[in-house]
Amino acid sequence: MGQKRAVVFPGQGTAGGEVSGEVAEALRRRVGGGEPPYQLAVFANSVDLFYRLRDAGVEPEVVAGHSLGEYAAAHAAGSLNLDDGVRLVAERDRLMTEAAGKVPGGMVAVIGADPDEVERVVREAEGVVVAANFNTPRQTVISGEKGALEAVGEGIKGRKVPLGVAGAFHSPLMEGAAARMEKLLAGVEFAEPEVPMVGAAKGEVLRTARAVRAALREQMLSPVRWASVMERFFEMGVDEIFEAGEDGTLTRMLRDFKRKDVRGVTAREALT
Repeated sequence: MGQKRAVVFPGQGTAGGEVSGEVAEALRRRVGGGEPPYQLAVFANSVDLFYRLRDAGVEPEVVAGHSLGEYAAAHAAGSLNLDDGVRLVAERDRLMTEAAGKVPGGMVAVIGADPDEVERVVREAEGVVVAANFNTPRQTVISGEKGALEAVGEGIKGRKVPLGVAGAFHSPLMEGAAARMEKLLAGVEFAEPEVPMVGAAKGEVLRTARAVRAALREQMLSPVRWASVMERFFEMGVDEIFEAGEDGTLTRMLRDFKRKDVRGVTAREALT
């Protein structure tokens, strides 16, 4: 029996790397010779790495993306074409940046605390703050207004690491941006996926164009349940997970699941 491969796509914090070929052409059509906005640079880099992985013989049986990475995953699944992906991600960057400018907020990773305890403290907190990313059994990210984040941080055990992001993503502070994004998604044609995609909001396997569109529509306000994505991979028998990103963030998180039977491979490792 052969190995079952997944390719995963990171979200914030992974910009960088030169792109080439049709990804570079799609970027030029959108931004000309200018610098792409941050989220678009991340998306383009992930897609370019995916193409290079595929050229090197890495054909996934399933894909998934963390937050922004779901757009690259939808493209890799064959559901979202490249030009539509570039346009949607550029607009997502603009809308979320505008929302972040209206109400200053942030995100903090809590490492070593029980996810259920984090959720309990967040529910009892005053102000706008939510558990935004359930990344691993020992890493949860909270998101919200600055004051509320500080208050919640004081009530939770574990190490707190502020994230270098522009705003309180996956929180109610993104409601206006999410509503406008929903209208943009409604105007895009999605194809039936050629490869199944695991949605990060619920860890469900997405096998239809409608399901992929719904996942992208819901993801700006829903928490990222990356731990559920990994559990779904394990159920599906995935034993190799390739990360189409520069930083290896998702590969490092895999260690928390303590699955010696599942191998995490960064794009850099796979391509050298």
